Amino acid sequence: MRQTIISMILFLSLLSIQSVNANDIQLRNDSPERHVVVQGDTLWGIASRFLENPWQWPQIWGLNREQVKNPHRIYPGDVIVIEKTLYGTRLKLASDKETVKLSPNIRPEESGIKAIPSIPATAIEPFLTQPLVVEKNGLANAPYLLGSSDNRVILSAGNTVYASNVPTDQGTTWQIFRPGKALKDPDNSNQILGYEAVYLGNARVQVFDEISTIMITSTTEEILKGDRLVPSPGIIFNNYVPHAPEFPIYGRIISVYGGVTEIGRGAIIALNKGASDGLEMGHVLAVNRRSQAKLENGKMVELPEERTGLVFVFRIFENVSYALVVQSIQSMKLLDVVETP
Repeated sequence: MRQTIISMILFLSLLSIQSVNANDIQLRNDSPERHVVVQGDTLWGIASRFLENPWQWPQIWGLNREQVKNPHRIYPGDVIVIEKTLYGTRLKLASDKETVKLSPNIRPEESGIKAIPSIPATAIEPFLTQPLVVEKNGLANAPYLLGSSDNRVILSAGNTVYASNVPTDQGTTWQIFRPGKALKDPDNSNQILGYEAVYLGNARVQVFDEISTIMITSTTEEILKGDRLVPSPGIIFNNYVPHAPEFPIYGRIISVYGGVTEIGRGAIIALNKGASDGLEMGHVLAVNRRSQAKLENGKMVELPEERTGLVFVFRIFENVSYALVVQSIQSMKLLDVVETP
């Protein structure tokens, strides 16, 4: 139920669309004349078939508002075609609709829940309610796990554990974290931007007391005595319309979820830019690699920038943001540059 609600809110919210001249939108040379929407399609994926710049998807419906009141309300069986106008080339929904076979089932009235999403839901949903960045010692005063009655070293889902100082006014559902590494800004003398908290799992308070009784309901990593409890936040309601920033952004990749060094499509990365730099959810940034080469005289020179992919920003903190790699031309690396495309 929770996942359905997140998907519905996350991908059907389109509150504003900036008007753009149709001539500014470039079609791919190999774009098809029509595309039948199928289950599993995403707006980003369809846009990638037609457009040189997939993040312009929300901007192509300017001449089609009466037919498609909400561009995110596109369903399997809808047919997308290229339309030539006096103002340039646009995409639109064709009047015909392909027949889509559905398995026998009781189905509610057609609604946004069945509409295709803008980006893959499963890629970012686990990160929507996790406070991934905290201040120094940000978890120091949080309730902590004392362990279990049988003195288990490693705690896991289904175990009953005990914790001290759990407040009674913040609900019964909690998340378990462990302090992680410092996130440093490579462009500013390695200034610490925050501390990444490692998400370990979920828990539910069964009995509130001076020493509270808690059930661990799910885990992503092993849980140990001393790990900290943080109240589970509510669902984050946001508008994830992909769009390029209207101002220059220059940042770097400073961390990768999971600790890997080679970064490809589907990876979650941290950037050294956040709300204080003007970043917002839905911003699409280009990833560029700046390499050096040595001349015969031993002098190092900068090589031209090389585009390695695109990332989609979906979670913002004051000085740090998290993004999903939606396009990867070649592998990316830590400290690669992210810029306005």
